[in-house]
Amino acid sequence: MAISELKLPVGVKTHALADSKALAMTLAGDVAERLRQAIAGKGQACVVLSGGRSPVPFLERLASEKLDWSKVTVSLADERWVPVEHPDSNAGLLARHLFKGEAGKARFIGLYQQAPSLDAAAELADQALAELPPIDVLVLGMGDDGHTASLFPASPLLRQGLGKIGERRILPMLAPSVPHQRLSMTRALLASAGFIALAVQGEGKLATLRAALAADDTTEMPIRAFLHDPLDIYWCP
Repeated sequence: MAISELKLPVGVKTHALADSKALAMTLAGDVAERLRQAIAGKGQACVVLSGGRSPVPFLERLASEKLDWSKVTVSLADERWVPVEHPDSNAGLLARHLFKGEAGKARFIGLYQQAPSLDAAAELADQALAELPPIDVLVLGMGDDGHTASLFPASPLLRQGLGKIGERRILPMLAPSVPHQRLSMTRALLASAGFIALAVQGEGKLATLRAALAADDTTEMPIRAFLHDPLDIYWCP
């Protein structure tokens, strides 16, 4: 099945790329161009990125893009509640693959906070994000279970996290299927982005997208909450 065969809502565009290298190059180019436009228009830009393994080629490519990185603020859609030095830290991932050369001049607002509990860490992260400028670009990923950011099916605070309107920027998130507790931006904050990209690879993710489009229950597959808003999907086999 090709991504072009999916019946997508109005406002959702697809970019079918030949392979992961082409996806990384195309997505990085599109993200960088939107950041340049934001800098030209208002003197600064803000991008929110996602972690995991698959974004590494994209992050490497984005790091090489020519733009005034000193005017860019970077944050994360979600984070594992582990120190930056931990191998599973998304902040650590950005440090290794994005913040180098000119891109090292970007301002980073991380989500991890050292605190006695996950709830307390989420409160501190929420306060830290009060300094986050309006989000110009958001890059999301998607798990095989239909989660995005760390908005996982069956997480106790999922309904609050998926609300279109809410005061919280960050919530503590739990998922039985993952080893670390999480901090996740809420949909209310994520959906405020001027441009939202969803990067997915492989036939398995295409099948997940098809399942997500076949029903409406966002608590079953949280990615559904984003599939009826303006969205660009970047996919490769």
